[in-house]
Amino acid sequence: MNISSEILDQYQAVIGLEVHAQLLTKSKAFSSDRNEYGNMPNSNTSPISLGHPGTLPVLNEKSAEFAVRLGLACSCEIREHNEFARKNYFYADLPKGYQITQDTTPICTGGHIRIKTPDGVGKNVGLTRIHMEEDSGKSIHDLSPFETLIDLNRAGVPLLEIVSEPDMSSADEAYAYLTEVRKLVRYLEICDGNMEEGSLRCDANVSVMKKGSTVYGTRVEIKNLNSIRNVRRSIEFEILRHISVLEDGGEIKKATLTFNAASGETSMMRTKEEADDYRYFPEPDLQPLMITQDYVQGIKHTMPPLPNELFSKYVDELKLSEYDAGVLTDDKYFALYFEELLKQVDSAKTAANWMMGEVKGYLNEMAIEIDKFDCTPARLGELINMVDSGKMGRTLAAQQLFPLIIQNPDKSAQTLAEEFQLVQVGNEDELQSWIQQALDKYPDKVEEYRGGKKGIIGLFMGEVMRLSQGKADPKKTSALVQKALDQ
Repeated sequence: MNISSEILDQYQAVIGLEVHAQLLTKSKAFSSDRNEYGNMPNSNTSPISLGHPGTLPVLNEKSAEFAVRLGLACSCEIREHNEFARKNYFYADLPKGYQITQDTTPICTGGHIRIKTPDGVGKNVGLTRIHMEEDSGKSIHDLSPFETLIDLNRAGVPLLEIVSEPDMSSADEAYAYLTEVRKLVRYLEICDGNMEEGSLRCDANVSVMKKGSTVYGTRVEIKNLNSIRNVRRSIEFEILRHISVLEDGGEIKKATLTFNAASGETSMMRTKEEADDYRYFPEPDLQPLMITQDYVQGIKHTMPPLPNELFSKYVDELKLSEYDAGVLTDDKYFALYFEELLKQVDSAKTAANWMMGEVKGYLNEMAIEIDKFDCTPARLGELINMVDSGKMGRTLAAQQLFPLIIQNPDKSAQTLAEEFQLVQVGNEDELQSWIQQALDKYPDKVEEYRGGKKGIIGLFMGEVMRLSQGKADPKKTSALVQKALDQ
């Protein structure tokens, strides 16, 4: 679709996302069946999740706790009186023929999620609601060319559906929003956020309207997007498709679409259902859930530090760059490690440099997460303090002592430095010996320096560092080299 920039500039996209987060509970939403990913098909089932007649649901209290945690993190209103409803529709992988959800009484309303827009400005994306519900099973179409297979392990798994206001106006904003949602549920430890496993899924509602208009265009819903990248790609395609159709005098039809990641295009699944099509009615087998203020306050006291709070702290209080703060807060446990490291050292910037340099480099090289890192913040702090106090050079610490403290977790940085003779040398007699060897090796360069070519002093410094195996005190060495050359 080739559309000129002049025409594109006449339109405004309107985007809202519905995100389904599978909760990290041990059992399902309304039964004691295991909630585990990757087990043999149809092994995490029982008469309740299979929808046998006469079975009765019982609410998993942990799913309500997780909903309150997310609501608090998003500054939502937490509802006191919560009812459940039946959402009726037929899928082959929905054994009961209905889904237990919340209709008129979502547990969380209002609130927002803050994102950073492509121009670097912060923006609050409003939330309509967060409600509890159960998942359906899974239809598998790629194991047989003639049959659809059904795995009901997922049927009944607890979900939170996070419904945004139509506050996003570009695919990039939707990308940023979903990235923040995933980061937030991971920080709260309520969902692992693995879209490739289906534990975080997204539906995108997209429409366009002329800039300056107050009337929304007809929206379509793109279902079951399984990666943040595909959310952006599908929205970009739909925005262009809508504008192209409207410019050709056509009409956008309300529909549910699917996205083909290979072609980068959407296609119609069905015409869009309305609420009446689902025949919502109150769930007769579940009593209303009452959420008290004492319960909410109890959960509030257990909340971890949140990514936006830490980001603001690092930028405003510690004076780190926004880039540094973004890297440090991208993963909860990486941020918590940094928080502990800050208690061990004086300079936040130095600690950040080590985290984003040596620590992150080692984690990437070993393909591990920070929780598998065999160096405590206290021991890394000891190493950093040795550098800051002049006992060791930065390069020597990074290249030699840092690997040693990982390989020897039972020994302190100081002990290892002494054992492997890595302590920085400041003794002038030793330094003079190395300096003289460097001058003797490059007599012609000595003459060039004395002839006015002062920039080659780095050659002699490098040679001294090589001879000392990096142990020469750089400051003292630099002064002594210059003194020797000036004689």
